[in-house]
Amino acid sequence: MNNSIQQQIVISGVGGQGVLFVTRLLAEAAINKGFPVFTSETHGMAQRGGTVVSHLKVGDFFSPLIRPFQADGLLALKAENLPQHGDYLKPDAWAVINGPSQASEISAIFFADADALAQKIGNPKSVNLVLLGFALSKLSQTVENRKSLFCSFENIKAVLEKRLTDKKKMLEASLEAIETGFNKF
Repeated sequence: MNNSIQQQIVISGVGGQGVLFVTRLLAEAAINKGFPVFTSETHGMAQRGGTVVSHLKVGDFFSPLIRPFQADGLLALKAENLPQHGDYLKPDAWAVINGPSQASEISAIFFADADALAQKIGNPKSVNLVLLGFALSKLSQTVENRKSLFCSFENIKAVLEKRLTDKKKMLEASLEAIETGFNKF
């Protein structure tokens, strides 16, 4: 296995949006591929609606926290999180944002209305998986390897199937959400 990968990703949203679940899915996908992983929740989720930020480092790192201007990517489950956490990004980083398109200096930025898609499939709590599916789709299409994710759509589906094997309805809903994000944009 290729252990030379190095990616730092910030995942942000608010309590109740599933920031930590997306972080766990990505971390497990990295582990399944044989990559070392660090994760860290940096801001509390003590109350629903409070800001939650997690850091995910895949590769050989010595600490779990991402320093400003060092992240390769940002997954923001709310558009408001882009200005709030955009300072973590390297100049050539990517960002995938749930919300309307807005001006940004980020070279590879993708916007999606994951809220509307989650509502459309009747699962408003699946915004996190819709956005992750969208990210996997958009980042797999990038020409530059450093702008792609370390894992694929199939890797994340396998993690979901393993984690939710005893929860059939939740698994079906989760797969529908991630496939919706992956296929609809």
